[in-house]
Amino acid sequence: MFKERGKVVHYMKEFQPFKEGKVREIYDNGDSLVIVATDRISAFDHILKNRITKKGSILTQMSKFWFDFTSDVVKNHMITVDVNEMPEFFRQEQFTGNSMMCKKLEMLPIECIVRGYITGSGWESYQKNGMVCGIQLPEGLKESDKLPEPIYTPSTKAELGEHDENISYEKSVEILEKMYPGKGADYAAKIKDCTVALYKKCAEYALSKGIIIADTKFEFGLDENGEIVLGDEMLTPDSSRFWPLDGYQAGKGQPSFDKQFVRDWLKANPDSDYLLPEEVVTKTVDKYKEAYELLTGKPFSME
Repeated sequence: MFKERGKVVHYMKEFQPFKEGKVREIYDNGDSLVIVATDRISAFDHILKNRITKKGSILTQMSKFWFDFTSDVVKNHMITVDVNEMPEFFRQEQFTGNSMMCKKLEMLPIECIVRGYITGSGWESYQKNGMVCGIQLPEGLKESDKLPEPIYTPSTKAELGEHDENISYEKSVEILEKMYPGKGADYAAKIKDCTVALYKKCAEYALSKGIIIADTKFEFGLDENGEIVLGDEMLTPDSSRFWPLDGYQAGKGQPSFDKQFVRDWLKANPDSDYLLPEEVVTKTVDKYKEAYELLTGKPFSME
């Protein structure tokens, strides 16, 4: 800020993302981060050529809803989604609704996947050997069956363009022990327990709103005191499989509120070069909005 011909001129600090994922951009704000969910969409580890209108805002507002809902289970990294409480640079239309200011965490290199129903790659694996990620399941399960108890199937976190790798719980302990000598077993147990507890609470709530959460993933980090904190996004259509309760019937694949609709279209159109037709884009954002509105009980708004 300085004076020019009798008036005060204010120079706004500009920010550049220091990290870009498949769908998110992360900005460093000193003692915090601003995570912006873009309208990009990814599937099969590729970023698609389309943009899904308002998708970033729906993801951010849905994560906020779940972070508030589960704050009694485990601490999370959210500070605010109100751009008026962020640096001036983020008080622009392109950041409104899709930005979250968060505490900085040292993220753990494990994706915490929990499955309450058997579907997708889990179903493919079960058909071969009766197991999912090395976990033996009861005989006679049908596609989309509810599991007797949710199962925890961690994976590694791949770099952009690479594939996540399913690992055993014991391997997750080994990875964390290598990074945090003497604490690996404790951290692995805590993130597993938090993952299952979060899933159970949220799946029960979602069921009361007409949505089955078939599976989802969480990510955790350590705060400045070495405590486990929930980070990243939470229970969005990008990180979860949401099915409508109405019409649910085991023994077949289910219609979904998530990007499974996009995955299915891409599988059926292998020569698409990751470009979706407009009708698939429209149907996808409509599904995202419908899930948000059912779960929160309020109409989606960018504000």
